[in-house]
Amino acid sequence: MSGRIEARLKELGIALPAAAAPAANYVPFVATGNLVFVSGQLPFENGQLRHKGIVGAGVSVEDAQAAARLCALNLIAQVRTAVGDLDMVARVVKLGGFVASAPNFTDQSKVINGASDLMVEVFGDLGRHARAAVGVAALPLGVSVEIDGVFETF
Repeated sequence: MSGRIEARLKELGIALPAAAAPAANYVPFVATGNLVFVSGQLPFENGQLRHKGIVGAGVSVEDAQAAARLCALNLIAQVRTAVGDLDMVARVVKLGGFVASAPNFTDQSKVINGASDLMVEVFGDLGRHARAAVGVAALPLGVSVEIDGVFETF
C-alpha cells in the first residue's frame, strides 16, 4: 500500500519490519469491531532482539527508549498486517508499556516516550494516545521493554 501513512514513513526514513509471528499459543492481534488489539511486541530489529537487560542496571534510559521505538515499529507492522492499509487507522487509542526495571528505577515514562513519540511522528495528532508505563522485574527473553497497543480503524 502507498497511502498517506506509508508516504509519511518513507519521509521519515522508516522501513517497517515484517510482522513477527507469535512465539507461543496466542495471536499477534485481534480485530474486533473497529478496534485492533496488538499483542505485546518486543524490540526486534532485523530478526534480532536488541537492548536486553534491566533498565537502571546496565541498560540506559536512551537505549531503553530505542527499544521502545523498535517495539512501536513492530506494533505498527502488526496493525498494517491486520488492516492492510495504515490509512485505515483512525487513531492510536492506547499503549501499554512494560519496562524491566532496577528496584529504584522510576523513569519508566521516559522510556515509553520512545514509542509514544514515534506514534505521533507517524500518525500526527491521531497518534496521541492514552498509555501506561509500568516497571516490572523481568520480561520475556530478557528484553528491557515490551509494548502492546490498541488501535481504532475506519
